[in-house]
Amino acid sequence: MSRSPIRLNLGALILALALLSAVVALANTLVASYRVQREQLIAGTLEANRVYANKLAETTQNFVLMSQQQLAYAARRLGHDGMSEAMAQDEASRLHLATNSFNSVLVVTAEGRVIATSPQTLHLKGEVLHSAGNRQALERRQAMITDPYMSATGNLVVALSHPVYSEQGQYRGYVSGTIYLRQRSVLDTLLGTHYYRDGSYLYVVDRHGNLLYHIDEKRIGQPAMRNAVVEAVVKGQRGAQQVRNSQGVSMLAGYAPVAATGWGVVAQRPTAATLAPLSTLMSSVIWRAIPLGVLSLLVTWWFARRISLPLWQLARNVQERDTGRAISDVGGIRAWYFEVAQLKQAVLYSFNALQDRIGNLNRDSRTDPLTGLLNRRGLQQTLETWRAQGQAFAILALDIDRFKSINDRFGHEAGDTVIAQIAAQMRLNSREGDVLCRNGGEEFLLLLPGSNAEDALQVAERLRQQVAAATFDAVGQVTVSLGVSHYPSFDPDPDQALRLADKALYMAKEQGRNRSVVYPYAH
Repeated sequence: MSRSPIRLNLGALILALALLSAVVALANTLVASYRVQREQLIAGTLEANRVYANKLAETTQNFVLMSQQQLAYAARRLGHDGMSEAMAQDEASRLHLATNSFNSVLVVTAEGRVIATSPQTLHLKGEVLHSAGNRQALERRQAMITDPYMSATGNLVVALSHPVYSEQGQYRGYVSGTIYLRQRSVLDTLLGTHYYRDGSYLYVVDRHGNLLYHIDEKRIGQPAMRNAVVEAVVKGQRGAQQVRNSQGVSMLAGYAPVAATGWGVVAQRPTAATLAPLSTLMSSVIWRAIPLGVLSLLVTWWFARRISLPLWQLARNVQERDTGRAISDVGGIRAWYFEVAQLKQAVLYSFNALQDRIGNLNRDSRTDPLTGLLNRRGLQQTLETWRAQGQAFAILALDIDRFKSINDRFGHEAGDTVIAQIAAQMRLNSREGDVLCRNGGEEFLLLLPGSNAEDALQVAERLRQQVAAATFDAVGQVTVSLGVSHYPSFDPDPDQALRLADKALYMAKEQGRNRSVVYPYAH
């Protein structure tokens, strides 16, 4: 009598363990897919913000250098003229009205007295300045960019200044252009509006970590050094990392320095906004996995029942008094081995099906969700394979011209539509073996195996012309610039060959955009 409970519990235990194994396998698959997708979304956003911050830093750097050249030109003219008030007023008005670089322009003598202003409504002409910017300019007597300070008119500003020397080398004063930090200025033009409903925004800090540009004007001028990203960028570093902002919100930030000023540009997006699509994606995966999971559980339950039945029959026949009948009955249980094999096949089939699903998710992690092109991980795997095979290939680096202004004017969704349509144009102009990649933001790569640089230039021109002739939804006309290089004829290192294509691309930008440039001939 004591064996009966053991017999019944053994069958139930086998059934429970089999069902539990199937559930755990399904749960592990879902957790693995969640982690893969989460890492991809975070990595993609960090890379996009890094590229965006680099571009804005480069734009700001170019503006500062251009502004310093404008001030130097005005200073030379004033030095030759002898710093007459009439000439000083003409130069101040020209710098303010013609360049649109500064909110105000001052010409100041070596004694700190203002002899010209633009606009003249500042009412500073004839005044002797005592501001921090004036003191620094008079003491240093060299081209400089100040830290933020309160001007004589009560505005928080940064000033770019250049000394004025006579033809005999005598110091006569300086000419200064100021940028207002709490009013609309050239910074708004350079940086645009990077504030979406998902909480994304950008900001700029000076070399001490004080805010120069921020969506919250009340914070301008305040320190922001309690932030790992700010600490890195004021040291001249560039990159991307996950941090918490001053409100304790987790952000995915890209950052880059402006070398000419010591400033730093930071573009960031809330981690929650980046991961918001993940819940929808996982819901889709779960709903797709439910039929397979239900089928797996039913098959497991059925085989578990079949396994427990022979065990129960074997235990019953052990107690059989009739030996002949027991032998006959036990002989009939030989099919138990067949059932065990079938169960193994069913479980293996379930596991293989689930692993195939993981494989599909891993393949999805190699592609860009917006365009369906390879992402940077997929590109890197291709490069490693081709390098091992010794495969030569041409490289086309493509960038959408003035894409930031498209986002600013038509919105983020319109920008995504343009990116998707550019990807479609790339497919139309590629061969079956070509590799197409979205390299981040509005940048793309085309790898053409077996093609030389001349053939690649023809492909680039054909693609550029077709893009220029196309009409893009909600935007209209769009142009692209392309840079061309070749591996290994241009460089034996594939990564360096990619950089050469990127250099050619930026040279195409500098030459006026909407053109294709091969790197050796980009000069």
